[in-house]
Amino acid sequence: MSSQVRLLAALADPTRLRILAALREHELSVAELQEVLGVGQSRISNHLSQLKSVGLLRDRREGQKAYYRRTDPAGGVGREVWFLAEGAAAELTTQTRDEESLQRVLGQRQEKSKRYFDAVAGRLGKKYCPGRSWEAVGRLLLAMAPRQVYADLGAGEGLISQLLAARAKKVIAVDHSPRMVEVGRELAKRSGLKNLEYRQGDMEQPPIRPGSVDVAILSQALHHAIQPSRALEAASKILRPRGTLLVLDLVEHGFEAARELYADVWLGFAPAEMTRLMREAGFEGVSVEIVAKEKEGPGFQTLLAVGHKPG
Repeated sequence: MSSQVRLLAALADPTRLRILAALREHELSVAELQEVLGVGQSRISNHLSQLKSVGLLRDRREGQKAYYRRTDPAGGVGREVWFLAEGAAAELTTQTRDEESLQRVLGQRQEKSKRYFDAVAGRLGKKYCPGRSWEAVGRLLLAMAPRQVYADLGAGEGLISQLLAARAKKVIAVDHSPRMVEVGRELAKRSGLKNLEYRQGDMEQPPIRPGSVDVAILSQALHHAIQPSRALEAASKILRPRGTLLVLDLVEHGFEAARELYADVWLGFAPAEMTRLMREAGFEGVSVEIVAKEKEGPGFQTLLAVGHKPG
């Protein structure tokens, strides 16, 4: 039997026409098709198998469920086939009832989603949500970053630098560790980030030309500085007029073991102290807020400080 004969034979059954009509704009599961058509599972599965065998449908598995959608048959006759199938389906006495059932099934989908989000409202950020991660959210926000020159001071391997480089005009990552710089350069090379430059140096004396940077970042780095005030002054020096400094660091804590475990020099900074340090370094419009709190011990908190160099 030729492929065209098999294709026409597949369209000769009213139930199969009803299936194709239901799948005109939507992907449906077997159970949903059962509800729309009012036909048993074994019959639905048999019809789906025949439609799939002639290239009119394709399926997608999601756990134990299979979802079906329409596709164009081989041979470039898709438009004619669908014109014929939809015309025949429109003549069936079940068309109106099937359409009403389809809308009810789609409404049940929306209602299920609505019930879920109603149930987790106020708790969504406090429990697992598929696809939601801080890295993903960070990438979203960094995608909106202005196309400017950034300095990542005390960058380590430079995760923030690498994320920024996808958008920035240029990123300069500075770290005092030769090995960190070596690893960072290799990562940038593998990622093809030609606008990301790693330089070895101290955050208190970064090897960056004065007044050449739009945004300076100290992310979990300032508590490693011997003199935090000098690091902030150095950040101001490399910034252009009206440039921005962003500081992400730990709030003052009493976990003394951090000095040995993480080579921390300072046990974080109180928000008032951070405000004072930034103002003394010459920054204006300083704002400091606590943006994260860890639930498990030692319960570190993170602050975000923002300041601007005078114009």
